[in-house]
Amino acid sequence: MTEAAIGRVLVIIPTYNERDTLPVAVARTRAAVPEAHILVADDNSPDGTGDVADRLAGDDDHVHVLHREGKQGLGAAYLAGFRWGAAHGYDTLVEMDADGSHPPERLPALLLALADADVVIGSRWVPGGEVQNWPRSREVLSRGGNTYARVLLGVPVHDSTAGFRAYRRSALAALNLAEVQSQGYCFQVDLTRRAAAAGLRIVEVPITFVEREVGDSKMSRAIVAEALWRVTAWGMRDRTRRLVGRR
Repeated sequence: MTEAAIGRVLVIIPTYNERDTLPVAVARTRAAVPEAHILVADDNSPDGTGDVADRLAGDDDHVHVLHREGKQGLGAAYLAGFRWGAAHGYDTLVEMDADGSHPPERLPALLLALADADVVIGSRWVPGGEVQNWPRSREVLSRGGNTYARVLLGVPVHDSTAGFRAYRRSALAALNLAEVQSQGYCFQVDLTRRAAAAGLRIVEVPITFVEREVGDSKMSRAIVAEALWRVTAWGMRDRTRRLVGRR
């Protein structure tokens, strides 16, 4: 991995009630990629995560904090982080969870792959990828949802719901982010389909996803429902456009 290939790197970590996990995530990220900067995008966490982030930033000039007014969803947090990163001249924008499920130690591999790609996804469902501490039902749901998205949307990606990924700033500029309204895991699918439609080079790198041991998972029925109806709507709309175009 050469700095010239990927430029300045910003790792965006959205947080809501991650007071206990955030310091560990930041420390592991700083150890894995010392030259990278970190932006904690906190949604006014009532548990004091924002104060923890401020202390980390005060001790390390590679750590920055974006305080947001309230809980507005994962997608909105990442979009705000992308805007902040672009405004501050970063060339590579990374998405990563604060709960330890995304191994920062795999970040060098993602950045290395970005040298020949526009988007790199840390994937659970390619050879070499895996999940740990998930119930069978959760794995079936994830695999099935990703297969559904891949077939219905026609995207050549095995883990389009993955939230550990790296983008070139130029790639994000091609995705019409001002039109994105999706949240949760559906946000990741949305950006994946937009990247594929824009003809960007997407590469998947295997990771081991470890279910969080501290704090509460942000997964909910509402998140699953949003992903299902949005993916279905996108897929049916695209198929209709193709059929109309053939006439």
